Amino acid sequence: MYVITGPTASGKSALAVQLAQQLGTEIISADSRQIYKGIPIVTAMPTEEERALVRHHLIDRLPLDTYYSASQFEQDALRIGRDVMNRYGSVVVCGGSMMYVDALCNGIDDLPTVPDDIRQGLMAEHSELGDTWLLETLRELDPEYYSIVDKRNIKRVFHAVEIIRTAGKSYTQLRTGQKRERPFLIEKYMITMPREQLFDRINRRVDAMIEAGLEEEARSVYPLRALNSLNTVGLKELFSMFEGEMDRHTAISRIKKNTRVYAKKQMTWWARDREIIPLDSNVSPDAILSYHREGR
Repeated sequence: MYVITGPTASGKSALAVQLAQQLGTEIISADSRQIYKGIPIVTAMPTEEERALVRHHLIDRLPLDTYYSASQFEQDALRIGRDVMNRYGSVVVCGGSMMYVDALCNGIDDLPTVPDDIRQGLMAEHSELGDTWLLETLRELDPEYYSIVDKRNIKRVFHAVEIIRTAGKSYTQLRTGQKRERPFLIEKYMITMPREQLFDRINRRVDAMIEAGLEEEARSVYPLRALNSLNTVGLKELFSMFEGEMDRHTAISRIKKNTRVYAKKQMTWWARDREIIPLDSNVSPDAILSYHREGR
């Protein structure tokens, strides 16, 4: 299993397609938003041309109101990965969602399945009382996890609270942090480039998204803006623009800034992973395969 990751706008998708073509295999997306239907521009969904060249899994699949987690991704990706490897001998995983890549490569703790009534009840409370209430709830229920969780990642906070309510014990007690063995070799590669170059690519990609119709895409899903699947950079800023909280120029500038912030977070996350092999942004599939053959 070849995992191609790295910060947003670094060129992961193009490299993954080239590698999958050379290997004669398929791609599993490790992007927490590309699995949803109706938001192809903001999620930088693989193009029709890329999808025609190589089959992609776990993209453009779920309605926006469907709950999906890293745990579910782990199960789906393992199942699909085994099937593809049985048929072709290898599989390429591509994406920058840190928790998804980590779940697939290292495993995720066995957590209880959240009943619909608990999830729906928490969603109703959160909708009425807001993020501050949700954060305070987590602080009261599990102060240890509250102290380390990314408090800007409301999806993660929500998940912790619903798990606590389901299990009747703290999220901290349920987390083991133990790495799981996989029945196949996993090689992780990360595209790297100078920060100035990456930020320029991000800015230009946002401009291209706007040109491709990002604003119209955001308007089409605006009535559903409370859904967690739409809590993403590129939509949140345009939703604020629609509500008169900022003008169009400011919204686009904010998208660029927040995307750069997210990219820095991704780079910080991956820098801690000693198993990742860094790749120059101009790397070819041949270079990846040479790493594999030489066992570097």
